[in-house]
Amino acid sequence: MKKFFAASVLILIMIVATACSGGNEKASGSDGSGDGNWKPEKPIEIVAPAGAGGGWDTTARMVAKMFGETGIIEQDIGVVNKPGGGGAVGWAYVTEKDSPYNLFVSSPPILLVPLNGQSQYGHEDFTPIANMIADYGAFAVKADAKWDNLNELFADMKKNPSKITVVGASSPGSMDHIQFVKIAKAAGVDITKIKYVSDQDGGALTSLLNGSVDVYSTGIAETVEQVKAGKIKVLGITAPERLKGDVLSEFPTAKEQGIDATFVNWRGFFGPKDMDPAAVKYYEKKFKELSESDAFAEVRKKYGWTKKYMDSEEYKKFLDKEKEEIKGLLEELGLAK
Repeated sequence: MKKFFAASVLILIMIVATACSGGNEKASGSDGSGDGNWKPEKPIEIVAPAGAGGGWDTTARMVAKMFGETGIIEQDIGVVNKPGGGGAVGWAYVTEKDSPYNLFVSSPPILLVPLNGQSQYGHEDFTPIANMIADYGAFAVKADAKWDNLNELFADMKKNPSKITVVGASSPGSMDHIQFVKIAKAAGVDITKIKYVSDQDGGALTSLLNGSVDVYSTGIAETVEQVKAGKIKVLGITAPERLKGDVLSEFPTAKEQGIDATFVNWRGFFGPKDMDPAAVKYYEKKFKELSESDAFAEVRKKYGWTKKYMDSEEYKKFLDKEKEEIKGLLEELGLAK
């Protein structure tokens, strides 16, 4: 009986010890050390909350590729597309996974979509890890349009805003709309009367070229080839200063035209809410190393991206501030929920 009792006690001790040492991968290093020195010991997944070929997809794939080629992160990194809901499907997926091995890339829609009432998830529901790049918007018209700069366009819009149609690939209240509204407001246009139409099926440029709309609000990269072909002209961009590069350097900023406003399409990476601080520190360090690398500098140059690294703390403060500014614009437009 004594031997049976002793054996039972030993088994109980072993069970308790195993439970205590197992730990949650969110609470201790994946190597089981529990000393706060987290490092990945299985493949990492980056979610692009949209289909293939867009800005989120390209950013996620280039980052994953460069991490591997440079050896900055030795673990395999895969990219998975989770399109739908302007990003909301991907955000729900990462929330459900709730693991430091599941990250996602995002940009202003993570502020805009929940403010529009289209998602229950916002940036506060995740852990900002690091911002990596900045992209900017461009406002283009047909090559033979009567306007040659933003001031000429906005002068006509001040007289009759609804007479001029602006097209974008995002929904009303989302990025292509808001970047135009922000610059137009700074120029003195009544933004509540701007006629914005959304074409999310890839026909926005066609609508501009066939004369169905007057102005195309889009990303800078989407205008370069058409400018080279002589089909469109860019009246202004939302960057704080002129960009470098072939064709890009020819695009005037809104600021140099006397309009004191910019709009940045930042892109960065997030993890699940309440992410292990040691894991955040690990990724933060690796993203910074990648941002500083010559290899990623070449990627930025290829895609016309600007370097804009922010660590986790700086990124969170930036997001909080951006949200308040965007919220004000949406409320003025009657689009805030």
